[in-house]
Order: sequence, then structure tokens, then C-alpha cells
Amino acid sequence: MADRSDALARFYSVIPAGGVGSRLWPLSRADAPKFLHDLTGSGSTLLRGTWDRLAPLSGDQRIMVVTGRAHRAAVEAQLPELVDANIVLETEPKDSSAAIGLAAAILKLREPDVIIGSFAADHVIGDVRSFRRAIEQAVVVADAGYIATIGITPTEPAIGFGYIHCGEALGIEGAPKALRVESFVEKPDLATAEGYVEGGDHLWNGGMFVSRADVLLKQMRQTQPELVAGLEELASAWDDPTTRGPAVDRIWPGLIKIAIDYSVAEPAAAAGKLAVIPGTFDWDDVGDFASIAKLHSGGRKNDLAILGENARVLADASSGVVISQSDRIISLIGVRDIVIVDTPDALLVTTTANAQRVKSVVDALKLSGRSEVL
Repeated sequence: MADRSDALARFYSVIPAGGVGSRLWPLSRADAPKFLHDLTGSGSTLLRGTWDRLAPLSGDQRIMVVTGRAHRAAVEAQLPELVDANIVLETEPKDSSAAIGLAAAILKLREPDVIIGSFAADHVIGDVRSFRRAIEQAVVVADAGYIATIGITPTEPAIGFGYIHCGEALGIEGAPKALRVESFVEKPDLATAEGYVEGGDHLWNGGMFVSRADVLLKQMRQTQPELVAGLEELASAWDDPTTRGPAVDRIWPGLIKIAIDYSVAEPAAAAGKLAVIPGTFDWDDVGDFASIAKLHSGGRKNDLAILGENARVLADASSGVVISQSDRIISLIGVRDIVIVDTPDALLVTTTANAQRVKSVVDALKLSGRSEVL
């Protein structure tokens, strides 16, 4: 195995910036998904925050962003350092296997021994130094031939996350925390999640993967050979502007939609080829408005989080989160765990306990043909 510094020198970050974030409607829309918003109050969008975490690891010249054509201008405006050759545009969403697989195929042609790491554009991570240390170990594990993921140490029995069942230590030099993954577990019920947290051998699945590009594609080919064939054909045409467009129009629409958990992670775990680095840093995928309320309250249930540059909110004995994009005055009196999202053309009122159900509103709007507010 090459030494640690050599492996890090071959590391390339990939940021899949897709998805609408339907549980954050009406804030997150098709033309302005959640990764383009500042949901932390830091002054930076989630996408910009992701870039800033990764740049010290791989360098500005070695970060690839995979996003939709409609978001190109916004992404490039937020990431002026992004190299033109490193923005990959999807004509339509095809889920994470296609997005990450295409990035891997393109980078493998450019650098046959490249190690890639995939990191969602819409996550919030507090302890950046601990995050980087975990990624450095994952890169070493990837160089040893494994597919590595980062597991998040649970702070509560959350039912909104998948879990990773950890096995024995792998004993890889340079990666002392690396463990074998026994299995991936789908989102459990509360009783099961409580058992996982008490048992101590399950981690949250943060959806971060680090691997040699050739190893990732080989694993994906075992379960999705047609998908990989299409991605590799696309990659062969990608760096020539005269061949890229026709190849995309011909191949991309026919690619299967499948999450990388199913095409790569689960079968790799079953084959003993998946490793996990336990992450001890704060992490949130900002999956719903309850997550936003928690981010801004520091876990204090009596606090009211208020977001919006010109928000006009009067509150008395109330808690939860208010996000305002209008000039309206919003008054709250004696309401607990409230969620109010006020935009010029849509208003959402719910509670943090029901935050996961917002997606059902989006589904209903689609069925009713009200796509103008999506």
C-alpha cells in the first residue's frame, strides 16, 4: 500500500448537489433546492459550507460538483473557484448511483489511480477538524482496496436515519479507527433505534463514501452492469465538447435510478469489502424543519429560531422555528414546537413532530397539478 501522503495526494472530492429537499417545502423548491440556502445563519449556503470543508483536503482544483443543468449558474456563482472541467451537469435527476458513478468514471479516465470521496452538498458538520481526520483515515482505507464510509456516532435514537452495523477492527496502518461493516440497516422503528444506541455497535449512515474510482465502479458493475456500461460510455465522451452533448442525450435518459446504498454499499458490506470510520463530529443532514429548529436552538426546546433577512416576528411563550421570506408581521402567542414557513406564494404551518410529513404536501401538490409552487 502507498503511504498516507501519497494516497491523500490522489484524493478527489465529489459533491453531488441534487435533490429538491421536499421535506423543506416551501423553502426548498425545484429551482432553489436546500443546498442553495443558508439554513444555519452562518452567512454561507450549505453548498458553500461543504466546499469549504473539503478544499483543505483535496484542494480547489480537485473538487467535482455534479448538479442539474438548471442550477449551473447558482452553483458557479457560489463556487467561483470551481474549475469548469469539474462541473458535471445532469439533464434530469437519476439518483446517487448515476451521479457518483459518472464522476468516478470521468475521474478514472483522467487519473487511473484516483481516490474519490462523495459528500452531499446539504449536510451541516460542526467539528471540521474531526471530520477531516476521519476522511484522512478513510482515504488510507480506500487505498487498501476497501470502500470506506463515515459513520456518525448517534446522539439519540433517531428513526429518520439509516444505521451501520459495525464489526471488528480492520487493523490498517494509518487508519486505527477503521472497522468492518457487517450490514446496512434501513430506518428502524423507535424501539429498534433505542436498542442500537444502547448497544453501541451501530452508527448513523451519513451517506459519505471514499473509494478508489476503479474499485467503486467494479463493485457497482456486479449489481448494475448496464448502468456502469452507460456511465463509462458517457465518461469516454465527456471531455470532448463535440461528443459530450450527443452522448448525454442518448445515454442519460435510459439510466436506472438507484441509490448508491443499494448498488454499492449493501453488496460491498455483504462481501466484506466495506469499511467504516466512526465520526465523532456533529452532523445533521437538515432533512426537515425539526432539524433546522434544533440547529438554531442548541437542543433547547423552549427556544424559537427565526430565519429570514427581513423577518418580522413577534413571539410570546412560543418555541419552534419561523422562516420568513415576506414582509408580513408574524405573531405567535403560546404555541409550542411550531413550524411556520412564509414565502410570497405559499405558507406552511405545522409542528416539529410532524415535520417529516411535509413531503406528503408536496406529493399532493404534484397530483393536483400545482407545479407552479414546487
